[in-house]
Amino acid sequence: MITSLFFLAILLVGVPIGICLCLAGVVFILNSGSTVLFQSFPLQMFAGVDSYGLIAIPLFILIGEIMNSGGITRRLVDLAMAFIGSVKGGLAYVNILANMMVSSIIGSATAQVAIMSQVMVPEMEKQGYDKTFAAGLTVYGGMLGPIIPPSVMFVVYSVLAQVAVSDMLIAGIIPGILLTLLFFVVIACMGFFYDYPRSEYRTLRQRARTALSASPTLLIPIVIVGSILGGFANPTEAAAVGAVAAALVGRYVTKEFHFGHLPRILLRSAMYSAIVLFLVAAAAVFSWLLIYGKVPQAVAAWIQTVAHDPVTFLLLTNVILLVIGTVIDGIPGLIMTVPILLPIATEVYGIDPRHFGVVAVINLVLGLMSPPVGLSFFVASAVTGAKPGKMFIVTLPFFIISCVALVVLSLFPSLSLGLIK
Repeated sequence: MITSLFFLAILLVGVPIGICLCLAGVVFILNSGSTVLFQSFPLQMFAGVDSYGLIAIPLFILIGEIMNSGGITRRLVDLAMAFIGSVKGGLAYVNILANMMVSSIIGSATAQVAIMSQVMVPEMEKQGYDKTFAAGLTVYGGMLGPIIPPSVMFVVYSVLAQVAVSDMLIAGIIPGILLTLLFFVVIACMGFFYDYPRSEYRTLRQRARTALSASPTLLIPIVIVGSILGGFANPTEAAAVGAVAAALVGRYVTKEFHFGHLPRILLRSAMYSAIVLFLVAAAAVFSWLLIYGKVPQAVAAWIQTVAHDPVTFLLLTNVILLVIGTVIDGIPGLIMTVPILLPIATEVYGIDPRHFGVVAVINLVLGLMSPPVGLSFFVASAVTGAKPGKMFIVTLPFFIISCVALVVLSLFPSLSLGLIK
């Protein structure tokens, strides 16, 4: 109890989550009286990041930085526009489709929202869309980032859960496509009540020319996802090849990336990677102390009095993780909850850890779009100037359909596990 109160207190005053986890661990050891545990503290931190799979994280981040520097995002948007054509509300569909394409490269919700808000919101405003709706729609498009591979959150989860990184990345493909299609349905339904403008008409020749000029940018997700699905490379190797592909496409196809940009890009990638990996290291210590203090056993005993079957447990978990996700970012939320909930899911209720991982990640990502914090809305607001609260209200149907999708994915494990060999 003392450790929990201390953790919440320093978290609420704004101490970074990684520092909170470490300091809470120190308080736990002091309170337990077993100061000999301090000798294992640094060893547990090192063990937390001593994993080959984690090398994929800085490489995926590097791909996103190179892609953004090389103007590849704009080409992907043009490619999406060529596919959609001039249907009513076409640019809204393009927003989601382009986010789906970009998510197969970036893998981070907040980073994707920041990038795509700069690209899509001004374009949608220019064509007559309300800025608040355009920004809110981009936020939900960014939700696809941590679900469709590559995903930093799935890599972190795979390390925490000790499952294959490739399995987790593949498990996100069908849920990501399902969410994309459901968002299309919501846009179509909202189109009956709102007079969405039509996209600029393009002839078949114009669409073909746009698709032809932008298609080389698809080499990046094809290399990453295709090599993993085809068994030619593991996620770390695929990320390395994907970084090279992004640099070559940006330099010789879009011609906006220059190798002189690399020092700045590498520095930004290293800084973001260091933050993520420090969180993982701090989580290793926190998980170790939770197990030492028999916290998972206590939580399991309480949950079993409430949930008597796997479905009830998953629905209860959905509520718990959604609440946690509203105030804590995705990766720290995973780090705090997986060591407690995963053993209960697998050992007590027999739930596949990969299925549980998909449900947990989508839950925490959806929390980024939920009040009272809604971090992704604040990111979009900082870029576009739209009001976060108004964004949530205007795009409420997308939140509702995301919750429906989450329940469906909880009830049908085959949607997550169907592509895994």
